[in-house]
Amino acid sequence: MKNIIEVKNLSKDYKYKVKNENKGFLYNLFNEQEKVVNAVNNISFNVKEGETVAFIGPNGAGKSTTIKMLTGILYPTNGNIKICGLTPIKDRNALAYKIGTVFGQRSQLLPNLPLTESMEMFGVMYDMDKDSINKRIEELSELFDLKEFIHQPVRKLSLGQRMRAEIATSLIHSPKIIFLDEPTIGLDVVSKKSLRDLLLKINKEEKVTIFLTSHDTEDIQSICERCIIINHGKIIIDTSTKQLINDYVKNKNIIITPNVEFTEYPKLSDGMSYIKKDKNQIIVGVDTEVIHTQKALQELIKHFDIDDINIDNESLESIIRGIYEKD
Repeated sequence: MKNIIEVKNLSKDYKYKVKNENKGFLYNLFNEQEKVVNAVNNISFNVKEGETVAFIGPNGAGKSTTIKMLTGILYPTNGNIKICGLTPIKDRNALAYKIGTVFGQRSQLLPNLPLTESMEMFGVMYDMDKDSINKRIEELSELFDLKEFIHQPVRKLSLGQRMRAEIATSLIHSPKIIFLDEPTIGLDVVSKKSLRDLLLKINKEEKVTIFLTSHDTEDIQSICERCIIINHGKIIIDTSTKQLINDYVKNKNIIITPNVEFTEYPKLSDGMSYIKKDKNQIIVGVDTEVIHTQKALQELIKHFDIDDINIDNESLESIIRGIYEKD
């Protein structure tokens, strides 16, 4: 598959004026100093057609600035970008027909109009004829299960319904790629699961490339096959989500359901510690840098009469937090 996003040596600097606190007003009026903040620092990456990519980092890492450059909102200071073979700044109008954008905290729908009218308006903006618009609305209504509220004013929709509507509307013109910024923010557990399933569905059925930013690690783990982690304006990791977990999982929890009730608990080897001890369940934490999981299991099987045993990996959230703290 060919690359749909190509980023090479991309940088963005912000400049602002600073005052000298030790000098007076007149000095600062005529001698303001300029400070440069390097928000994005010489990053390069490619994304292939149909990929699902999480672009993640802590606040201030440079991810929002990068997305704004990818979509043509901001000019880069240096570097080159190609999206669907187009340069965002030079070909911004043409690029709009190739991409969709959804920002979880900022609606693109008209609050007082029925959802159908917002979708029709967007269809007209993308030069679609009436028959094509109606056909596409019907397809998206079926795909996103919009029929029960498609004729209601947008302001009356629940947050979960509105986010489904936002994503459906962003797909009215059948874009090749969709940029999603915190799409599940504020949603309840059921609505989040529904939205994630829909995103996977459009990726599979319509071959839409997904480029996602989110602080919700379930979004990342459920939707994205690949993670690009940025911090201090630089890409620090670019790997598959599965490989990220395999490479950075250092702690595991072994969960034991005992056959008999225990009142005394044997001392464990270095790298193993009790997290929970009761008659129904014993949880042992294992530091895999100190002791291998297989060896820990063998030791526990010797100590306890076990009815059932499970192993839980360290959460993706803990892994990512550890990466940020080390960088």
